[in-house]
Amino acid sequence: MLMPRLTAEKKREMIKDLQQFFWDERGEEIGELAAEVCFDFIKDRFGPVFYNAAIRDAREIAEQRMQTLEEDLYALEKR
Repeated sequence: MLMPRLTAEKKREMIKDLQQFFWDERGEEIGELAAEVCFDFIKDRFGPVFYNAAIRDAREIAEQRMQTLEEDLYALEKR
């Protein structure tokens, strides 16, 4: 599955967020390399789960809208 690409700036920001998380939640200071390894693990292991859930949600919304559109079109038919 193709995951959306992140800009280098966004990835750095997220890695810094991970470093801050480790400090806030665990009192551990981790380096940039350790945070990047953690980031890559989370992205590769859990990213597809969230991505697929978002796709399912989008599909459900699209199906609901198509059903509404179909009902609206039937209502416009002349009798």
